[in-house]
Amino acid sequence: MNVGVAHSEVNPNTRVMNSRGVWLAYVISVGVLHIVLLSIPFFSIPVVWTLTNVIHNLVMYLLLHTVKGTPFETPDQGKDRLLTHWEQIDYGTQCTSSRKFLSVSPVVLYLLTSFYTKYDAAHFIVNTASLLSVLLPKLPQFHGVRVFGINKY
Repeated sequence: MNVGVAHSEVNPNTRVMNSRGVWLAYVISVGVLHIVLLSIPFFSIPVVWTLTNVIHNLVMYLLLHTVKGTPFETPDQGKDRLLTHWEQIDYGTQCTSSRKFLSVSPVVLYLLTSFYTKYDAAHFIVNTASLLSVLLPKLPQFHGVRVFGINKY
């Protein structure tokens, strides 16, 4: 029992993506980002789609695969301080509904971006690199792996 804590989870990061309305808020925030970028007059439609995709993937990479630990005081004796948020979701269980949603959403955004940029080579290369940078760390083979020791501590 956690005395003095308002939740029953040992680590609230493990269940945050299963909370009510988080997926809807995620989709709405991507839509708002896209609308804000569309309101800038000198950006063309392909540039706006590419910027939406790249900004989304950059923020997702930073929040899910770079930030480690928990913002809460947890009674886990520091076990989660070396894990990224992605590694903490659903206690590290692979192929859960929230992990599938977070893996499929960049792919859907990439497909929309590729369609609206009319498969232009420059946009395609930028968007593909952006997609790979956010999808590769999500693979089960990279769970807990720190490439070249980056983000080890």
